[in-house]
Amino acid sequence: MEELVIRDADVVDGSGSDAYRADVVVDGGRIVSIVKEAAAAGCQRPKARRELDAEGLVLAPGFIDMHAHSDLALLRDPDHSAKAAQGVTLEVIGQDGLSYAPVDDRTLGEVRRAIAGWNGTGDDVDFDWRSVGEYLDRLDRGIAVNAAYLIPQGTVRALAVGWDDREATEAELEHMRRLVAEGMEQGAVGMSSGLTYTPGMYAKDAELTELCRVVASYGGYYCPHHRSYGAGALQAYEEMVELTREADCPLHLAHATMNFGVNKGRAPELLTLLDGALAAGADITLDTYPYTPGCTTLVALLPSWASEGGPDQIMKRLADDDTAERIRHHMEEIGSDGSHGVPMEWETIEISGTGDPALAEYVGRTVLESARLRGETPWAVARHLLLADRLAPTILQHVGHEENVRAIMRHRVHTGGSDGILQGAKPHPRAYGTFPHYLGHYVRELGVLPLEECVAHLTSRPAARLRLPDRGLVREGYRADLVLFDPATVAAGSTYENPRVLPTGIPYVLVDGRFVMEDGRRTDVLAGRSVRRVPR
Repeated sequence: MEELVIRDADVVDGSGSDAYRADVVVDGGRIVSIVKEAAAAGCQRPKARRELDAEGLVLAPGFIDMHAHSDLALLRDPDHSAKAAQGVTLEVIGQDGLSYAPVDDRTLGEVRRAIAGWNGTGDDVDFDWRSVGEYLDRLDRGIAVNAAYLIPQGTVRALAVGWDDREATEAELEHMRRLVAEGMEQGAVGMSSGLTYTPGMYAKDAELTELCRVVASYGGYYCPHHRSYGAGALQAYEEMVELTREADCPLHLAHATMNFGVNKGRAPELLTLLDGALAAGADITLDTYPYTPGCTTLVALLPSWASEGGPDQIMKRLADDDTAERIRHHMEEIGSDGSHGVPMEWETIEISGTGDPALAEYVGRTVLESARLRGETPWAVARHLLLADRLAPTILQHVGHEENVRAIMRHRVHTGGSDGILQGAKPHPRAYGTFPHYLGHYVRELGVLPLEECVAHLTSRPAARLRLPDRGLVREGYRADLVLFDPATVAAGSTYENPRVLPTGIPYVLVDGRFVMEDGRRTDVLAGRSVRRVPR
């Protein structure tokens, strides 16, 4: 007898088709049968060792988070309810060009410091890997949800070239090609870049094109955080479209937003650009989170020249008064490349977390608010935080536009990605709320997307981008990564004031046919594993 039958579920199967009533039978980690309208037809209903009454609940494929920053959280936090409770059954990590493989001892230490604001310092993690394959093997010991990995181009550049702003030599470029090839052979699904973060931002297009050619030869895709989401946003999108066309590489645009005042109402221009490229045969997808503020680290706003050489050199420049004044001038009066070419608006920069608890008084306030309270300039506050917290502060950037968010999420190549940073006392609520916020706010309350279409955005579309032949749909033979939610009550619990509150209306989540959420509570099941690239 099979393990489980989910009885009388309203199946939204991920294809975009209309929902239907069915009994769904799960065994051995897969969906073994789907009996539509069993009760109404009066036919013999399937039996199993366990029966789950799903009356009033939608059964959908598990959600795929196309942009996650859980690289260390998956290892240090077996519970990982931040994602499991949302119905996420697969995360794509290794984002924005900086993560923890491939590395050597030197690079690992540098990267840990550079992205402490994203993932913490990792002092509570045993870094017993160096290669991509070894990192994926570590995930395979058991994690809360599944994870796929993108080779981080910035980390690759740090390993082969260092943190200097210069072109790679031919030998260094060949080293990078080899590192990317090895990562793809070991199971990575593609490559990411963070082109407003050092050292990835120092790569010219020709260098990126060469690496994308390697990625494409293994059937992977390129996922850039491109060079500007502000003053040069459209040009930056065009650059990525042209670069991947030249490399003949599929493109997935990370957190594809149009932010800052210069881009208010300009989402249709981006969509026109993408529609033209798609019509010409380009293979393009994108992801977004359903919120207007962004989230990153405070140090990321510095001009690229101030970040050259890595974390130690940044600290030295910030400590020097004359150099710090140059940094301020670039940020406040010119608009640094780290801040997307837009002069700093300190009233939009909210401190969301610090590594040092002694700095907690700054959390939840904008830099401008703290400056007024202290009788200091905003730059003095920002500089003090960077030095005192050794570059660790995380921030919310209140620079988005609701009309852009809605327009982009309607597009036919859109997928969902939380971009969830789990660090800090007050992280962005998207880390805990992205997927129920889509379903509750944008589907039920606003009607921006029909339910069936939204579920397709969160399931089958990302599965297709990842080239997963047996995930993303409720189909016989597919893996039983499933979520059951109440369409009348599903909602994000997280808010800007209380960002770590779990969602409501998602009582059951299964990974590989095993309950990781049951009756709205996290079980002790660790059914997640690495999801590796499927060879062509």
